[in-house]
Parts: sequence; C-alpha cells; structure tokens
Amino acid sequence: MDETTPFEFKQCIGILKSTGKKAKHLRELRSAIEGSSDGSIYHHTYQYLLSGHMLEYTNDFAQWAGESIGERVLAEYLSNIDPYEFSAVHDLRKRLLDVIDDYLNTFTESKEVVFGDEFYFQETVTLVFPVGIRANNLAEFLIAIRFIDSGSLYYHFYEARSRLGRGRDDFSAWFEEALGKKELIEKMKEIDPFMHTIEGIRAHIVEAVEEAVKKDMEVISR
Repeated sequence: MDETTPFEFKQCIGILKSTGKKAKHLRELRSAIEGSSDGSIYHHTYQYLLSGHMLEYTNDFAQWAGESIGERVLAEYLSNIDPYEFSAVHDLRKRLLDVIDDYLNTFTESKEVVFGDEFYFQETVTLVFPVGIRANNLAEFLIAIRFIDSGSLYYHFYEARSRLGRGRDDFSAWFEEALGKKELIEKMKEIDPFMHTIEGIRAHIVEAVEEAVKKDMEVISR
C-alpha cells in the first residue's frame, strides 16, 4: 500500500507596513486604490478576515465606506466583491474601481471624514513557517485542527485560495490528493469563507472531519 503523504501545518504572521497613502473622502480613496501597490490591495481585501473585523463587511474599503463616511450602499456593493474570484490583484483592483466609479456617477457629492478617520493604506509583509505538526491520517488531522493557531488556519483555508486558485484550500487539496475523500471535499465546499469568523470556520471543519472519521470507524468495525 502506498504511504500517505502527511499534511504539514504551516503558519503565517503579518508585519504591517505603512504606504504613506491616505484618503479623507471617496474620490481620494478611488485615486489611492488606483495608485497603490498590489500588496496594499491584497492586504485590504484578501487579508481582511485575518484581522478579526466585524462580519458585516468583507474588506477594509467596504468597512471604511460604511462606518467612516456613512456610504452604506457603497459598502454593500464593495462587500459583494469576492477577491477569490479573481486570478490577479490587477483584476480585483479594476473591479473595485468600477464599483466606486459607478457609485460616484450616481452620487457625485463626496463626504469628508473628520480628522483621524482617514483611510490609511497599508501593506503586510507575510512570513510563512512550519509549526512542527503533521497529520498522517484523518484522525490525526482532526486532533490537530482543533488546536492549531488561527494564523495557521488562515494560511491553509484563506490564503491558499489565492495561492491555489479556483476557491481551493490546502485542506481540501490534501483530502483529495492524499486521502481521496470526495464526500469530505464536498462538505468543505459548503463552508462559506465570508459567513464565519476564523473560529467559526474551525468549528465547521471539525464537524465535517469528525463525521468522516466516524464513517471510517464504522467501515472498519464491520
């Protein structure tokens, strides 16, 4: 029997870096988005959920539009953008600009925030490293997923979606390639990354894997 390739858990930490860009109203935000680096756009969209923000929004731009300048309709439009649908940050940036442009064409007045509530553009220097935990089978994976750091969960479930593409995460890739667990993969697809906190994602993964482990045990006991 071929030996199963173990799943090696890794973790990422982010070091924030200011870009020097800021915006005090929507037109400045639009201009800064257009001129910001890919790394900054990535930080404010893909890495939004790592920071533990409220779930009402799905990126920093939407949160600022809704909470700081009171443009809640725009905030909803921006929140409807799924960054994982885009194969490149360039395409995501264009979509953000299109949404803001459409809004400004309808609502030409641009509210200005009070001092201190400006949008500050940042970037993240991401460091990835192994945490020294490996799972050789689904039962070991279940134990590990309960206790790994949230940074590891983010790396394998969220960051992997932009790295692997097609909305795929590292866990599902291992379930398929190493274990051949098609039913479990379908369960993983049902977990909406924007509808839960990272701890909520952990709970859903634990539930799905626990069910798969129980089914494996039932087969063995027959």
